[in-house]
Amino acid sequence: MARAGRVHRKTTETDVLVELTLDGQGRSQVETGLPFFNHMLAQIARHGLFDLTIRAKGDLEVDPHHTMEDVGLALGEAFERALGGKAGIRRYGEATVPMDDALAWVAVDLGGRPYLVYQAERLTGKIGEFDALLLKEFFRALATAMKANVHIGLRYGENTHHMAEAIFKAAARALGDATALDPRVPDVPSTKGSL
Repeated sequence: MARAGRVHRKTTETDVLVELTLDGQGRSQVETGLPFFNHMLAQIARHGLFDLTIRAKGDLEVDPHHTMEDVGLALGEAFERALGGKAGIRRYGEATVPMDDALAWVAVDLGGRPYLVYQAERLTGKIGEFDALLLKEFFRALATAMKANVHIGLRYGENTHHMAEAIFKAAARALGDATALDPRVPDVPSTKGSL
């Protein structure tokens, strides 16, 4: 049985469709109306080895915030559905990724306790027309809907594009590790017996 999740989230502000396959090949089709965000979401698919389709329409004339937050919520829910009962998963993942001048790290626990630590204070300003501060809102929504503990840190960097891309690539690799199946784990990886 394929480990896949499909979510359609429709509000008065956005209409978001996400289709996710965990055991994929890194293929993506992403259209959010925000070209830089599309580029970052493609990194999640490629470097996490997920197959990912995202189609989002939102009130971008008001603010990209609604679209980014709702994409995060829908993607997090798609991960949660694809993971099912979480039997056999590795649960934890972490990665440190360089991108030219920037170095980022991400650690993930899929243990059912949503929480975000985001230490990327220097990632501010614009990347083209894109507001880098909105990335935190995306990751907060993702962690919440995915019921994951996500820690993100930016050690250093000069170029905002490189800093953001290092974070997304590290997140992809951490999620790829955490969602991977471990043949040594026949049940849920918790002493509580539940995640």
